[in-house]
Amino acid sequence: MKTIIGIRFRRLGKIYFFDPKYLILRKGEFVIVETTDGEDIGEVMIPNRKLEDDKIPTPLKKVLRIANPRDMKHYEECKKKEKEAYDYCNKKIKELNLKMKLTDVEYKFNNTKIIFFFTADGRVDFRELVKELAANYKVRIELRQIGVRDEVKRIGGNGVCGRELCCCSHLSNFETVSIKMAKEQNLSLNLSKISGNCGRLMCCLKYEDDVYAEKLSRLPHVGAIVKTEDGVGEIDSVETLAERVRIKIKDGDNFTYKKYNINDIKVIKDVINTKDDENENSEDIKELERLEELDKEDKRKESEEDGI
Repeated sequence: MKTIIGIRFRRLGKIYFFDPKYLILRKGEFVIVETTDGEDIGEVMIPNRKLEDDKIPTPLKKVLRIANPRDMKHYEECKKKEKEAYDYCNKKIKELNLKMKLTDVEYKFNNTKIIFFFTADGRVDFRELVKELAANYKVRIELRQIGVRDEVKRIGGNGVCGRELCCCSHLSNFETVSIKMAKEQNLSLNLSKISGNCGRLMCCLKYEDDVYAEKLSRLPHVGAIVKTEDGVGEIDSVETLAERVRIKIKDGDNFTYKKYNINDIKVIKDVINTKDDENENSEDIKELERLEELDKEDKRKESEEDGI
């Protein structure tokens, strides 16, 4: 067992684990930590806790100290410089007529590097922009293209459910979202209904996927033949979360429909669930498949660039 803490460097950013050594830290405290880019400052989001050794993939970097007044003053100075750098970079983007949108700037705590985050529809030749920025700031310049999910996360907003976007409230990492998840949750493959503010498949599809997968593994499928207290019938629909099914039972020349809890029926013959997509809009399907591929590409780029 090792003691770890969770640190966040940017608002709504990822949480990284560090070794607190002998320090007892509380949520909300700022600490100076060791990273691959040198010293950096972060906010404690997860206070001291024990974690199994096999759940820690790589050796943890260490917390150097609790941030002192001098550190906090420098941190505020960095924030001011970020705003200035944002305005200057935007000005240069317009002068160079580059097809990119600047979204955020990160001024490293140790003054060795400035990271400019941007979005663009494709690849952008920003070599001239880097030269201009390096000449002005005399530090290492990095331009990092981010996905639309990251952009919306920084902007914020509300989802179709009326609540704050998941990426702005509790999701620290973006997971790949697939069309299969929407099918398993019995959702219509309608682009306008299952895509979020960012234009990609909604994050909550992945957030709820494990629950649906676990329940579906125990539930019979539509079309299964089951025995009930009222006779033998065929499953007409399944309410996954409630673990309830609607069953069609033949009554003479007619059919009656009744709902039963899963524990009140006995499966005689199940069927393989093959959801028919013929009624779905083919254009929506193609667009959803495209969004799924873009999501995978964003995840690949994130994995390549990620590191503390």
